[in-house]
Amino acid sequence: MSLKEDFSLLLKPYYFVNIFLSLSYLLSKKGPIVCSIIFPHSESQCELDSRESEILFFLLIVVMMRTRKAGSVTMISYLSSSFIYCKVANLILWFYADVRLGIMFAIIFVLCGLILPEPTYSGPENVVYFRTVAGLDEELERDKRVTWLVAFYTAWNPACTNFAPVYAKLSSAYALENLKFGKIDVGRYPDAAKKYRINDSAVSRQLPTIILFKQAKEVSRRPDVDASNKLVKFFFSEDNIKAAFDLNKLYDECKANLLKKKTANAPVKSEHVKSD
Repeated sequence: MSLKEDFSLLLKPYYFVNIFLSLSYLLSKKGPIVCSIIFPHSESQCELDSRESEILFFLLIVVMMRTRKAGSVTMISYLSSSFIYCKVANLILWFYADVRLGIMFAIIFVLCGLILPEPTYSGPENVVYFRTVAGLDEELERDKRVTWLVAFYTAWNPACTNFAPVYAKLSSAYALENLKFGKIDVGRYPDAAKKYRINDSAVSRQLPTIILFKQAKEVSRRPDVDASNKLVKFFFSEDNIKAAFDLNKLYDECKANLLKKKTANAPVKSEHVKSD
């Protein structure tokens, strides 16, 4: 996603409101006019005390760690991954300053979550969604000439959410009749995670997992494990996916060997029996 697209998304109400909520306490403290209205009792209340500074510093560390683990590689993905931590920290700060203000912020917090869900990708895609692991296995075996790139994901994982538009764009650009893109939600269908050795827990670093199948056999996956059986960190950007699975070469190979389609009007061969 380009920087121009990132900034255009920031104009959407979800991002604008969440940025404001994430900075609400700091803005109220550092804005003299706003602070004098919200905290009218003392001028000293418009300065951050040691406890408030500690909370904000701790928040900064948490956001940096969690967004890196989530594989955030764009400005929008960083923001999406950090919103929940920022809003929880602001909730604590507002309660610390005044219980009434904390309750008001909590109500706004909940209402915004209900009214303004995170925008989802609505562009073109060419993805087959599987509902069972049996359905996936059946499709892999149905025609072994088809190469499949399958994403194993969960709806609640931030890294999976951030990767969804990237995968959709790749499927739209590279899909062929013998090069197909699939997805299966291992949160809803844990049998798929079990069969393909993917940890689907809340702290998993294997979400999402992308597996390349050729001849119905797994030939590559990301993230992968190294020689010491340790998971190798992988950032799910568009360029990284193209490089990891050599998509350009794979596309050219599949395009050069497109499946021959059967035509309804094809002549039918018949055997002629000679009569004596």
